[in-house]
Amino acid sequence: MSDPVLDISGLVKTFGSFRALDGLDLRLEAGEVRGFLGPNGAGKTTTLRVVLGMIRASGGRVRLFGQDPWRRAVRLHRRLTYVPGDVALWPGLTGGQCIDVLGASGPPLDPARRAELVDRFDLDPTKRVRDYSRGNRQKVALVAALAARADLFVLDEPTAGLDPLMEEVFRECVTERVSDGAAVLLSSHILSEVEALCSTVTIIRRGRTVKAGSVAELRGLARTTVRAVVPGTPPDLDRFDLHDLKVSPVSDGGSGREITFTVEPDQLDRVLRPLVDGGLRGLTVRPPSLDELFLSEYDEAPA
Repeated sequence: MSDPVLDISGLVKTFGSFRALDGLDLRLEAGEVRGFLGPNGAGKTTTLRVVLGMIRASGGRVRLFGQDPWRRAVRLHRRLTYVPGDVALWPGLTGGQCIDVLGASGPPLDPARRAELVDRFDLDPTKRVRDYSRGNRQKVALVAALAARADLFVLDEPTAGLDPLMEEVFRECVTERVSDGAAVLLSSHILSEVEALCSTVTIIRRGRTVKAGSVAELRGLARTTVRAVVPGTPPDLDRFDLHDLKVSPVSDGGSGREITFTVEPDQLDRVLRPLVDGGLRGLTVRPPSLDELFLSEYDEAPA
């Protein structure tokens, strides 16, 4: 079995008396898109800076392509690209010139892919950066990154400033790079973006990993929302561990009732049986979103 693209174990980073990272674990394989989530101040940016070789870890183990990113930063940067959420470019250069400069500092750019991405992101590469909006500056960084023949894409809030249409283009491009075998580490506050792109997720809090696994596995840790419309008297559901249980008349004024509640995923089949036996006019079962999982983790985790 080949080594993982990124392997972090027990990562610690201190700044004086402040402990920014406190034993963080994270693993990323080739062909994987891992979401990297956490509230502001959780340690995401510090982790990425360690991975990129910008700062040195205080403890733990970090291996990028099997090597120490602090000691081998220049060599390793020939295999990865990085897009921050707040792109700083050279105001006197054109967008095209900035793409060339950014491309010269990392993996080689694919000329055909570069031209294709400029078109897909609807970017005018002849305009100077000083005349760009924030979204267009972000497009420059994305074109430079996604046109590269990279093995790893480190993306930190990469769609900041983009409109929904361009966000969709971004997702398509990331999917294409992953199909080529690249790995992606995606830090984002747009949880719908994480759900759409990521196969695995790591959630951190106060410099530690608090949850990690596939999106499906993590969804199984949160409650499923059920909405059912039944005729007549609703069945007795008190024996089940239901949360947010509400029963109300249906809007058409008939004898039916609408029941809504949340339930643990492993209890779903037991709860649905009496509803089905009593007859159903309508049923909606919605699995938990990452938004709900994320919020529940920070509501429930000890301070």
